[in-house]
Amino acid sequence: MMRWWLRRRHGRGPWRGLLDPHPGDEQVSLDLETTGLDPRHDRIVALAAVPIRDGRIRLSERYTRLVNPGRSFGIDSIRHHRLRPSDLIDAPRLETLLPDFLTWLGNRPLLGYCIRFDLAMLAGPTRALTGFTLVNRRIDIGFEYAARQRRRHPETEPRLDLDSIARALDVPILERHSALGDALTVAMCWLALQADRTGSNQTSRLR
Repeated sequence: MMRWWLRRRHGRGPWRGLLDPHPGDEQVSLDLETTGLDPRHDRIVALAAVPIRDGRIRLSERYTRLVNPGRSFGIDSIRHHRLRPSDLIDAPRLETLLPDFLTWLGNRPLLGYCIRFDLAMLAGPTRALTGFTLVNRRIDIGFEYAARQRRRHPETEPRLDLDSIARALDVPILERHSALGDALTVAMCWLALQADRTGSNQTSRLR
């Protein structure tokens, strides 16, 4: 219903393509690094997105950017993502790179860990640019893994931090708390879940 209403309102605008349902079997694994965990006040400092298509992680098609948050941030943030304010001085502001990113992303489904947080961080700037927030279908790897575990082991509460999910799925953890590393880890977890559903012995593949 929301997509229908937005298409009625914005269907003639320059971003109307974002409102169409995606017809293909493709996902984009998205991860953001931020100055904190409050979407109302914190800012994005790094963005990475990697397509998954035909059972392969399309690393060569990735979208990665550092982002100048336009404000200072503290030592706790630096310890988490290992980016200093001085590393971001020459990076573009989010408002500058967002049109390019949304054009690249299009209406493809978004995959992530705590994907609602990432979308909340993008919501304000995206609304300012397009008039609406992203309506791309979203897949949360934590929810998908939890559903699988509860079907198999209903008596046990699964551990749902990303490190535990990756270890349980025998997926390598790549550069934890970097945007590209986490996006790739989530993508490999997703492929591992898909292989598990189909009974395939295929491992995650990068291309």
